[in-house]
Amino acid sequence: MNQKSHLIFTLYTIYGILLKVVASKGKPRGISGQYPLVQNMTVTEGGTVNMTCRVEYNDNTSLQWSNPAQQTLFFGDKKALRDNRIELMHASWSELTISISDVTLTDEGMYTCSLFTMPVRTAKAYLTVLGVPEKPEIDGLTKPALEGDQITLTCMTQGSKPAADLRWFRNEKEVKGAKEVNASGKTFTVRSSLQLHVDRNDDGVAYTCKVDHVALTQTPQQATEVLEVHYAPHVKIISSLVVPQEGQYLKLECMSKGNPSPDPVMWTKDGGELPDLDRMIVEGRELTFTSLNKTDNGTYRCEASNHLGTSSAEYVLYVYDVPTTLPPSTTPPLHPIPPDPTAQLGTHASDPTVTGNRDPNAIGQHGTDHALIGGVVAVVVFVTLCLIIVLGRYLARHKGTYLTNEAKGADDAPDADTAIINAEGNHAHAEEKKEYFI
Repeated sequence: MNQKSHLIFTLYTIYGILLKVVASKGKPRGISGQYPLVQNMTVTEGGTVNMTCRVEYNDNTSLQWSNPAQQTLFFGDKKALRDNRIELMHASWSELTISISDVTLTDEGMYTCSLFTMPVRTAKAYLTVLGVPEKPEIDGLTKPALEGDQITLTCMTQGSKPAADLRWFRNEKEVKGAKEVNASGKTFTVRSSLQLHVDRNDDGVAYTCKVDHVALTQTPQQATEVLEVHYAPHVKIISSLVVPQEGQYLKLECMSKGNPSPDPVMWTKDGGELPDLDRMIVEGRELTFTSLNKTDNGTYRCEASNHLGTSSAEYVLYVYDVPTTLPPSTTPPLHPIPPDPTAQLGTHASDPTVTGNRDPNAIGQHGTDHALIGGVVAVVVFVTLCLIIVLGRYLARHKGTYLTNEAKGADDAPDADTAIINAEGNHAHAEEKKEYFI
């Protein structure tokens, strides 16, 4: 509305007031001294709000709404400001309700409802307009990232009023970022940064930035980025058998994990090529033995590579003899007997943290030999001890008898020959003994 039109409307308003004042002479003044009643309102940017002004008693006095710039919007049921967004909802002597659609931030402020009595009564209602934050954007992500890199993810949203809050999530778990708020006119720009030291566990992880704001009650704003991390492969070997035996079917699977995927893998035996490709079949990551025999014993190695490095794992294969089968029993066992867990052969990765290899020959075969040798040694030791005890007792008994007989009659004998002659039990053979000693 230009100044000339506004002046004409103002004069028209004053003229109407004078007419109402003249018409109200002689009427009771108590009912015309009422204050208008209004209420503060809050609306989201782009929404619609109704502004209502009421009085309990009125003597045909007009109500008027004015905007924060003190421009008259409606005087009674007459529209004063040419704005297609503002419409009349209800007009009477006791109520004036107007509607403002497609609300913008410039519509925020103090609105005035006037009751044209003498003097004029007014009431003020503040209209708060909420600025809706824009959809957030995530910057700083490099695709792909390398394991060990330091990266900073930054999430930003603009246009919020009041300032929005930003929250980070690693998959479904919330993580804390650093927030920064800057004013831009009536709205705010909000940033949040998240620093990451990426490793292989971050590969495929979704990082989400969510916006929390009072204006976003139904459709929260968020942005998501999925990390792609390249890393060197890691290899391990899985066997289909716990205790491999002759004639059995065995499958060794080389489980390699890396990004990019380390395909294909390479199998070797004892540092060289596989010797029997008719029975040892390589399909992708799997090494299959159609029928095991003793010649398959050895160390099998699986190796995988990508542009970031190489990894390998080893499997020591020892093929056991087929156990002797017993006659079938008519009564099934109550509980199946599990295989000896100590007979399991593992894999040995080339990781420097893994040291030493288990000797497969120490299982089963040497256990029986050691038990047999131990039993024989025990028997020999026992027999030897028995012989020593018997021989000792025999020697001790005969030695005592000799010394006793010799001692008898030796006290008065001048020499050894006389002592022997005088000993008890030797008188009858004294001559023989003397001649024997001569």
